[in-house]
Amino acid sequence: MYDELKRQVCVANRELQRHGLVLLTWGNLSAFDRKTGVVAIKPSGVAYETMIADDIVILDGNGNVIDGARRPSSDTPTHLELYRAFPEITAVVHTHSTYATAFAQAGQPIRCLGTTHADHFCGTVPVVDKLSAATIEHDYERNTGRAIVQYFQQHQIDPQQVPACLLPFHGPFVWGESIAGAVENAVVLEAVARMNLLTAQCCPEGRKIPPDLLRKHYFRKHGSSAYYGQQECGR
Repeated sequence: MYDELKRQVCVANRELQRHGLVLLTWGNLSAFDRKTGVVAIKPSGVAYETMIADDIVILDGNGNVIDGARRPSSDTPTHLELYRAFPEITAVVHTHSTYATAFAQAGQPIRCLGTTHADHFCGTVPVVDKLSAATIEHDYERNTGRAIVQYFQQHQIDPQQVPACLLPFHGPFVWGESIAGAVENAVVLEAVARMNLLTAQCCPEGRKIPPDLLRKHYFRKHGSSAYYGQQECGR
C-alpha cells in the first residue's frame, strides 16, 4: 500500500543528486502523507546511485518503522519535529550543498539581494540558534528540529513564506507543501546562496533588495493574488 509513496520519495532523493545538491550518501528527503499519517524517508547511509524504491523506509508519526527493511535516516527526528510544527508542509529536504552549507558554516544568513531570491523566499533565509552542549549530547537530531521550530516561532517567520533555514556549522534544511516543491526550494536555495557570494565579491559594501520589490516578486507567485504562471482549467 506504500509502493507509490516510496517510489516518489526514491525519485525525489535521486533528483537531489541530479541537481548536484548531494554527494556520496549525504543528505536526505522525506515525505509525509498526512491522510494516512505515515512518513517515507531515505534510508541511512545508502548511496543514491544504488537506492531503489524498496529501500525507502515507512514510519508512523512517532518514528516507528512500519514498512521497510532498512534503517531510516539518522535525521528522521528532525524531519518529524518539522512535520509536527508546520502543518502545511508535506516534504522535508536536508542537504550539504556547497554554497548554502558555506553560509551555514560561516553562521551567515542568506539575505534577499534580488528578485531571484524574492520569487521563492519572502525575505532572509535565517541561521537558527546554536545548540547547547546538553542538547547536542542528548536527543541531538530531535533538538535540531526543535531549534528550527523555536527560531521560526520566536522570530514570527512564516515557514510557508520562508521554507528554509541554515543550521550553524552544519547545512540547510528546506521544506515544501509538496515533494516537488521541497526539491525546487532546495535547488533555488543553493542557487541564491551562490549568487549572494558572487554579489559580495562585486559589491563588498552589501546591498539588499527594496522591500516593495521583494514583496511584489514574492506575492506575484504566491498567495491568493498570485498571477505568475498558468491557471488550471476552471480556475
